Amino acid sequence: MHEKIIELNENIDPVLFYGVNNANILTLKNLLPKIKLSARGAIVKIEGNESEINRTAEFIHQIEKYCLENNALTEEIIVGIVKGEEILPQIKLENLILYGVNGKNITARTRNQQRLVADFFTNDLLFAIGPAGSGKTYTAIALAVKSLKNKEIKRIILSRPAVEAGEKLGFLPGDMKEKIDPYLQPLYDALQDMITPLKLRDYLENGTIQIAPLAFMRGRTLSDAVVILDEAQNTTVQQIKMFLTRMGLNTKMIVTGDVTQIDLPLSQKSGLLDALHKLRNIKGITVIEFDKSDIVRHRLVQKIVEAYEKAEK
Repeated sequence: MHEKIIELNENIDPVLFYGVNNANILTLKNLLPKIKLSARGAIVKIEGNESEINRTAEFIHQIEKYCLENNALTEEIIVGIVKGEEILPQIKLENLILYGVNGKNITARTRNQQRLVADFFTNDLLFAIGPAGSGKTYTAIALAVKSLKNKEIKRIILSRPAVEAGEKLGFLPGDMKEKIDPYLQPLYDALQDMITPLKLRDYLENGTIQIAPLAFMRGRTLSDAVVILDEAQNTTVQQIKMFLTRMGLNTKMIVTGDVTQIDLPLSQKSGLLDALHKLRNIKGITVIEFDKSDIVRHRLVQKIVEAYEKAEK
């Protein structure tokens, strides 16, 4: 009796691979009665004679490859792989960025979202400017997660300025993490759409994904990463300069913001406006200006934005 251990790719959702109540493993066991198959976590153990083990291992690698490419798996696919039938790849959705949790399609839905995706591959610093709900931050995070899954980078760093709005941080309950987490919650929400809870927890614990207030960036050099600064309209000139000069080798930065929602004191100039003025014409830097036609939240959000624009005029 021989045995072989296979460790699944870290980017595979175990629930997807094993199936609900291990249904996919049961299907494999029924198709391959000469081997003993067991699975725990990301480890699959095969026991049997050597030739059957090698044959089964090849099937598992093919199934693993299919899961990575399509983020889907059915009993029919497993049967087809074991029986040697031709498995056609799933039709790719137009403007698909990646498959999220439970097979959710994360796509660039509007013209400017699609431009952000295209410019990401040709520029190292991108400014995505536009109104709330236009998908600029969500699309930026999707691009970062895709780069991480493709092993093009080693980490994702997400940051926001912790601008006080009504309540002083010092008077909020809890330790520093509990005080600042509410400012960062929108970033967590986007990640939860794209990475399974167990894998996201691992990434956060080992530092592969870091979410921190802007002040925590000082003194660092950020290499092999996608770095996203959200709500950049609320940075000062000094803060955004400090952030932009953290860029290291093999790093892309995406700066998002809405210049109509500046919460800084009137005496302070927005660092985002200052950076757009100074950096707009530098090669390697691109500015994508989202507008109300890009809003992909509830249909009323677009009308709300239009009403405020009209009132301000």
